[in-house]
Amino acid sequence: MLVDSEQTWDEVRRAVVADHGGSWTATATRAMQGMSTPEWARYLVEHLGARLTPDRIAKVVIDQMAKRYAGGPPVLPGAAAAVRAVGERYPVAIASSSPPVLIQAFLEATGLTGLVEVALSSEQVAAGKPAPDVYLEAARRLGKDPARCAAVEDTTNGLKAALAAGMTVYAVPNPHFPPDPAVLAQAHRVLDTVADLPAALRD
Repeated sequence: MLVDSEQTWDEVRRAVVADHGGSWTATATRAMQGMSTPEWARYLVEHLGARLTPDRIAKVVIDQMAKRYAGGPPVLPGAAAAVRAVGERYPVAIASSSPPVLIQAFLEATGLTGLVEVALSSEQVAAGKPAPDVYLEAARRLGKDPARCAAVEDTTNGLKAALAAGMTVYAVPNPHFPPDPAVLAQAHRVLDTVADLPAALRD
C-alpha cells in the first residue's frame, strides 16, 4: 500500500495474456489482487487461457514489471515519509503480494532498507491474500502478537487478509479499484492517503 502498482500490474498482465492467446474477463483484475506469484500465474493460464506454463508466464510478467520499475517504482506521495515516521515509534514490516525483486526495488528507491525490519512476499508463504498467511508470518518474524499489530491496505483482498490475521486495519481505498464496501466497513479506520497514517496511529 506504498506503491501505486495495481494499475501497472493490470496493464502488464492484460498485455501478456493477449500476446499469448488468452482472453481477459470482467472479474480477472479483482480476482488476482493479493494473489501470490504462483497463484496469479496459474490463474492467467488456467482461467484466462494464456498459452504458457505458469512458471514461464510469471517470469514474463515480472520481467515486464521490473522494466516499468527501472526508473523507480511509482511510490505514493508521502508513503516513504509515513514509513519513516511510523518507524520512529514502532517496528515496521512489509507484507506484500509483490515478488521479492519488486519489494527490494521499492526499499532501495526510498532508502528504507535499514528501517524495514521484515520485508516479506506472499511468494514466501503458503497462500496469498485474502489468506492471512503473509501477515501472520510478518508478525512472527517481528516477534509480535498479530492482535497488537496494525496493517494498512487498499484493496478488498488485502483488507480481508489483514482482518483474518486479527490485526487493527487501516484502509486507504485504492481509487482505481475501490474495495468492497462491506469489507471496508470492517476496517478500524479509513484514511484518505497513506500520508495520514502516522497521525492516525497517534490518535
